[in-house]
Amino acid sequence: MKSLPAGILLCGLLLCSGCESGLTQSEKGALLGGALGSGLGAIVGHKTGSAGAGIAIGGATGALAGGLIGHTNDQTDRKASEQDEQMRRQDEELRRQRRELQELKRQRGGDFDVDSNDRRDEYRRESQSDRY
Repeated sequence: MKSLPAGILLCGLLLCSGCESGLTQSEKGALLGGALGSGLGAIVGHKTGSAGAGIAIGGATGALAGGLIGHTNDQTDRKASEQDEQMRRQDEELRRQRRELQELKRQRGGDFDVDSNDRRDEYRRESQSDRY
């Protein structure tokens, strides 16, 4: 009977170690938490004379705790992915704007200074006079 909790714990760890096939971290956490909770519940339940109840309570509690921790990890990963995508789009926009600036510089003969208010004002006046 002493090897039962160790066997449950070992089976749970082996089961979760092969869980790379499409399970979310919530699901992995629930499985691992349930296995560990069952193992610990079996040990405590055996000491108190009710191993079955210990396994059930420990497994349920472990699965709940593991699932909640895994869910938090899933949310963190999702948020990080969204931020990575936003940074990628911003980098893409920055590259586009740099290309556009280079093209403007080339069209103006290289003397187009984006930091000079005088040049911008001059450019605006020329653009407006071309329209009318």
